[in-house]
Amino acid sequence: MIYANRHFIHFTTQFPIMPITNAKQYAARIEDYFKYIKGSYHYEQVPVKGTKDETSLKKEKVWDREPEPAMVTGLALHVGFNSVQQMDAACKKGKLAKLLKQARLRVEKEYERKLHMQAPTGAIFALKTMGWKERDNNAISNSTPSVMSINVFTSGPVLANSEKDVDVNA
Repeated sequence: MIYANRHFIHFTTQFPIMPITNAKQYAARIEDYFKYIKGSYHYEQVPVKGTKDETSLKKEKVWDREPEPAMVTGLALHVGFNSVQQMDAACKKGKLAKLLKQARLRVEKEYERKLHMQAPTGAIFALKTMGWKERDNNAISNSTPSVMSINVFTSGPVLANSEKDVDVNA
C-alpha cells in the first residue's frame, strides 16, 4: 500500500487529476499509464573506462525515473479510481467495461511474461489473485469417468490350465 500511495502522490503532483467525462479520456489515461511505467531517461556522453585517451566518449543511458512493473493498483490510481474494487465494478458494466478489461488484460500480460523468467513465484501469485487457476492435464473434461471397469467376455472352449488338462482325442 505504501508503494501505491507513493505512486499516487508522485503522479498527482506531476499530473493533477481532472474529472473524466468520456471514453477517449479514459483511453488516454490508460495509454499514459503504460507510457509512465516505462520510466524516463536521457543520454549523456561519458568517458570510456580503461582507456588512456580521456577524449574517448560513449553514449550512456541515464534514468531520470526508473521503470516500474505494471500493476492493477497503479492502473486504477492513474486512471482516477479510488480503489481497485471501484475499477472492477466499472469493468463489469457500463460504457467503459471493454476499455478497462483490455487495460487489465495488458497488466496480466506483463505478469504472464514474467512466468518465463527465473523465479516466477511472484507472478504466479499475482495471476492466481487475478483469477487464473492451475489445471491438471489429465482432467481435460468432466465427461471422462474417474473409475474405469473392464469386463472380460469369453467365447469358445474353456482354456486349459496345463498340458494335463488337454484332451488330445477330443
